[in-house]
This record gives sequence, structure tokens and C-alpha cells, in this order.
Amino acid sequence: MGENELVGQSAAMRDVRRLIDIAAPTKTTILIQGATGTGKELVARSIHKNSPRKGEMISINCSAIPSELLESELFGYEKGAFTGAEKMRQGRFEMASGGTLFLDEIGDMPLPLQAKLLRAIESRTIQRVGGGKDIPIDLRLVCATHQNIEADIEAGKFRADLFYRINVFPIKIPELAERAVDIPQIVKALKKAIEKQNEIGPPPDFDESAMQEFMRYTWPGNVRELRNVVERACLLFPGSKLEAKHVREHLLRLRAPDPVEEQDALWAATTDLGASPPDDANSAVMEAPLPHPTHYKDWFAFFDNIDLRRHLQEVEVVLIEAALEKSDGMVSLAADSLKLRRTTLIEKMKKFLIQKPTL
Repeated sequence: MGENELVGQSAAMRDVRRLIDIAAPTKTTILIQGATGTGKELVARSIHKNSPRKGEMISINCSAIPSELLESELFGYEKGAFTGAEKMRQGRFEMASGGTLFLDEIGDMPLPLQAKLLRAIESRTIQRVGGGKDIPIDLRLVCATHQNIEADIEAGKFRADLFYRINVFPIKIPELAERAVDIPQIVKALKKAIEKQNEIGPPPDFDESAMQEFMRYTWPGNVRELRNVVERACLLFPGSKLEAKHVREHLLRLRAPDPVEEQDALWAATTDLGASPPDDANSAVMEAPLPHPTHYKDWFAFFDNIDLRRHLQEVEVVLIEAALEKSDGMVSLAADSLKLRRTTLIEKMKKFLIQKPTL
């Protein structure tokens, strides 16, 4: 996918783009939350691109820099501030002046530095390491994390006052499994981007069965993992036409194709070219993926285990919340949607601490 390109027409992605359109023209501080690989930096770049700010977007990953170096990376340092500081150096805050500062993985920032960050946000000034002069800053702050910051606050790992300061306009990025209908469009964009780079073989074509296999998979690595798989396909099957078998056996679980086996498969496929497909063949392939119990049949082909109790509980909570939202909080109607007795639904709401949606 190209820079600043958010691909997908699912309801979840339309909501994300709508929030970006609302927030981008303002100076509001934004907190992007989402699992690893969902595209949090892509959202940040889209916010910056659609903002009126003329400066650059400066990024820093708070988890990738040792804690003892992170402060000088953010705030800069004066000459002689420490051994090796032979000249003054600006930090990311000053570099982002007039533009956007993107603090990725802010949930991993050390507690002592969180206090200095809070001061910088509130006073709109910073002090370089080894300096005592307040330097004004003019920037748009966008933060991102895959952590559950509320849980980190309870555990004493994150300052509550900093969280409330950066959580002015939260944007939640859905996981890829939550928007499987977007996968064909994302794969198309990924193939186009890889082809443009011209570093590996020509992208293969994925038939409908292959695309359905993509849509059935749970993608724990999200869009980043999908990109890796598409790139893997370019290396293993350049310019070929791939079916579900190739995706399942060679891409989701890496196994180099056997040339003899591939030739036999090609010969077998050509013997059926004269046959007419059944009338409903195409319509069956084009059906949208549904959360059907048989989708779990191949779970252990991809993963070694599953926390069944926790997974079933999470599914139950999601469906109850969705039914309550659909029924505008009317428990009786929600119970009918779930084919439960009203008293049973109330018991489950108490058990899982589910609140009726506020209208």
C-alpha cells in the first residue's frame, strides 16, 4: 500500500476515515490504539497529510530506543551535557516544529520520562538535556500504542494524568480479522505496491478460492503479516495463478513448492477446461465469510493451541454488546435477537459487567 493510503470499505474502516476527517484540520492531540500491524503509523500519516500544518511529520518509536537515550532523542541536548555531547543537538520536539510529532508505542515510555512529557505538553515548552532554558514548541501531537493503557495505569506502569492529556481524541484501529471483507482490496493494493518496487518477481494472481482462504485466516500479525504473505507469494509463485491449496500449504505455512508436483497439478487442471461449472459455483465462492463453527476446523493447521474458555467468553461479550446496540439498549429485543430468555441475558450482562449503551 502506498503511503497515507488506508484501504478498505468495511464499516470499521469507514469509521476510522470519518474520525480522521474530523480530527485532521484541528490541533487536537490524538491517541491511536490498535494491535501490532494494524497500521497505526499509516493513520498518523493520513492525519498529518490532511492537516493544515506545513512542517514535517517526525516519528519516534518509544519502545525501540533505550530508556537512557530516549530523553535526549525527544528533547535534544546542549553541548557538554554528557560525555560525547560535543555540540548542541535538537530533539524530535524541535524537529517537528510547525508539523506533527508522532510518538509510537507511547505505552512503553519509562515512568520518569512520562512526567517530563506531560510538562512539555501542558506548557508547550521543552528543555534540552543539560539546559535550563524553556524553548517554545508548536506542533501537533499524535500518539499510538498497542498496550491496554487503562490496565497499565492500574498496574502503576503509566501515569493517569498523562493518559487523560493524550486521550483527547481516541481512534481505535480494527484488527484485520474484524474486517476480513477488506482483504481482497488490501491484497490488490499490496500487489500494486510490490510490483512498483520491482525488487522481486511479478505478483501472482489469487483466484476466488485463494482469496476465501485469506479471509478465513485470523491474521494475528494483521496487515503487516498479510503483506509478508503476499511478498512470499511473489517469491514462490511469480506470475502464477494461485488457489486455496497454495495459500494454505505454501504461504500461511511456508513450504517451498515442488516443481514436479506443480506440473502435475497444472496438467490435472487443464483436463477439466472443457467441463462446464455448476450454475451455483461462482455464487458459492463469492459469498461473504460468515462466523461459522466450521471455520475453526482448520485452527490447529495454523496454531498450536487456543484458550477456548476465554475465546468463547469474548465472542459472547461481543455478540451481547452488538445485540444491545442494535436494539438501542432494549434488553427484551436483544434477548430475542440472541434467542435467549430475558432473565438469562440479564444474568450474562451482570456476569460480564456489560452495560446497556447510552443513547
